[in-house]
Parts: sequence; C-alpha cells; structure tokens
Amino acid sequence: MKRLYYILALGVLISSQTMDAQEQPERRTPQATRGSRAQTEQQSGLPDLTVRAQDLNERNTQEIGNARWMRVLYREIDLTKDENAPLYYPVRPLNGQMNLFSMIFQLLSEGKIKVYEYYDGYESFAEEDVISFKSVLDNAYVYYEEVAGRAGGQPSYVVNESDVPSAEVQRYYVKEAWYFDQNNSLFDVKTLALCPIMTVYSDFGEETTPMFWLQYEDIRPYINTAYIMTSNLNNAKTFTMDDYFRRRMFKGDIIKTENLMNRTLAQMYPEPDSMALARDTIEKQLVQFNEQLWFQPDTTQVTDAKATKSSARGRVATTKAPKEPKEKTTKAAAPKAEKASSGAVRSVRRR
Repeated sequence: MKRLYYILALGVLISSQTMDAQEQPERRTPQATRGSRAQTEQQSGLPDLTVRAQDLNERNTQEIGNARWMRVLYREIDLTKDENAPLYYPVRPLNGQMNLFSMIFQLLSEGKIKVYEYYDGYESFAEEDVISFKSVLDNAYVYYEEVAGRAGGQPSYVVNESDVPSAEVQRYYVKEAWYFDQNNSLFDVKTLALCPIMTVYSDFGEETTPMFWLQYEDIRPYINTAYIMTSNLNNAKTFTMDDYFRRRMFKGDIIKTENLMNRTLAQMYPEPDSMALARDTIEKQLVQFNEQLWFQPDTTQVTDAKATKSSARGRVATTKAPKEPKEKTTKAAAPKAEKASSGAVRSVRRR
C-alpha cells in the first residue's frame, strides 16, 4: 500500500513539473533575438524610424513660413523619359532595390504613412481626407486577400508582388514651392507633395488615373536611405531618391501655377504653342527673379571705363605728336659730336 502511495505521489510531482515547464516561456539568447529582429526587418523591408532619424528629418525640413516671396508650381513627371528613369526602374523589387511607387505601396500597407484623397482642382491634407489602404486597393482594382484581425482588431490585406501596380504608375504630379526667405537670404525650392498616376492602355487608348496625394515630408525619411543609379555610364549608386528631388535632377513640364482663378495652363492656353511659350515664360521669370535678388556689376560701366582709358591714351598720344621734331633735332645733334671728334683729329695733324 505504501508503495502504491509513493508511486502516485511521484507521478503527481512529475506531472506538475512538466506543466510548469510548459507554462514558462522559452528563454532566448541575444543571438536568437537579433536573428528574429533581422528576420522581421527583412520581411517588412523598411524598418521603423528611430528617434535620431525623426530628429534629423525635422532639422532638414525646409521652413517656408517666413518666406516673403513664394510661387507654387505643379509639374508632371514622365517616368518613361531617360531623365526620370531612376524613379521607375526596377519595375519589380530586385536585389533589395525597388522603385518609388513600390516603396510608397509598402509603407502604405504597413501603415507608416498617410495618403489623402485626390480632388480635381485642389488637394487637402486634413484628417478627414485621409483614405485607407483598402480604398486605395479598390480604386486601383488591385487583387488582395483580407485577413481578419485578432481579438476584433483591424484586418490586414495581403497583396501578391505581381499584383502591385508599380509598372502602371508611369507618371507623377509634383507640387513644389519656389520661395525667398529674407531672414536667411535664401532662394530655394521645396517639394511639397507627390501624386502617383496610373496609366492603363485599352482599346480606347491611354487612360490616366491619379491615385492619391502624399506629403513629401512623410516619405522623405525613408527615401533618404534608398540609393539609386542615376547614369548608365556610372553604375555606382551615389545618390538617393531624396537627392534626386532636392538637387532637381528630374525633368517635368509645368501644368499649373497657383492662381486666384485656380485654372490650369491647359485652360488658359488651349493651343500647344501658346502653352509651350507660357511654360518657358514661367521658367525665365524664376531665373530673372533669382538674378535680381543679388548685386551684379554693371557691364556698361565697365565698358565705359575701358573706353575712357583708351580715349585718354589717345589724347596723350596726340599731345606728344608735335614733340617729334624736337626728338629729331636731338637725334641730329649726334653728327656734331662726330665733328668735334674730327676737330680733335685735325688738331693732332696740325701738331
């Protein structure tokens, strides 16, 4: 009987230890923790911003509130052109590299950035105009799979890499502000917002659909570390996407300037020749305004000074011209010296 009691007690003790071992979480080594963290970042592709990155983004933000002069322009960038190709290729992520829209799409799917509804004629960056990732997928007719969230949380959406419309986004609207800050004596340009445009080819021709507006300051910390190749001759990736916008390495046509009537250039200048002339005029106005800000030497005064110096030299030459006979007389006095020497010879002969 005692043996049976001991056997039962030993079984209860072993079962309790087994349950405690199952309840306790498995301890992970630092190496395993770093491995899981690296695996998570590799899956997301774009890690969260650190405090240092956020602070750097705030310090690099261009403040245009103190600008005494400003002109807001809207440009259309065609990614099929060679100058803008670095923002389009590679169309699909390749070797850890992705184009601009693939990065925007991934950040939007992870909830790291906000996008705003596209309105015809104006844009609004208010909270009530924020659109969800599901609305973006539905408006772009992208196939996705909805996964229910845990414990009543928000659902997630799974999109295959082949269904991401990065190849269809071939154009962008870029909103930029040319400004002059009198306090810092600075004339510069700041990119304010981006709008990707889908281009679909059908039997009826080419159809373009603007998707949404995105504030450039929201995506700048992420594209600041995305290096791209900007030349076919130099394959070294020395510039980032942020440098591509800050250095204005892209080329885009002006489609609108902010005006009181809120009209585009196509509405004001329906003819292609008149629109091209209006675009050139706007570009020249920006260059002329920048040149008028700084002191430049007057070239007419420089030429007048040179002319006065040359005329003064001419006058000096004309005044010295009558003195030429005197110089001739002085030169003619040389034979007299020869006569004096000949006289000395005569005196020797007389002796």
